[in-house]
Amino acid sequence: MNTLQLSIVHRLPQRYRWLAGFAGSRVEPIPQNGQSAENCLVGLKLLSDNSEAAWPTMQKLSLALRDIEVDSSIVECEGEPCLFVNRQDELAATCRLKNFGVAIAESFSSANPF
Repeated sequence: MNTLQLSIVHRLPQRYRWLAGFAGSRVEPIPQNGQSAENCLVGLKLLSDNSEAAWPTMQKLSLALRDIEVDSSIVECEGEPCLFVNRQDELAATCRLKNFGVAIAESFSSANPF
């Protein structure tokens, strides 16, 4: 199995949806006070590489997900490539990425420090 040592991704804090007319290529944040959308997306941002190598790395991550039949799209978000998966596929995607050698950075808060 191929691995990507030293690749670290972080889950973007917002939920997203496809921008109308741009499914698969552009996203928009879902307002926090909005209803839970059926087609909710979760974004993963690469933390370990902010260079031009980030795009090929994200391609490799997307291919790893394709191996287990999890749909994903790489979309520029906040000026960087981000990998988007359907919310219902998030656990399978993160599990596959961890098995592929990718570290998943977790957010901590004072209410939930560990």
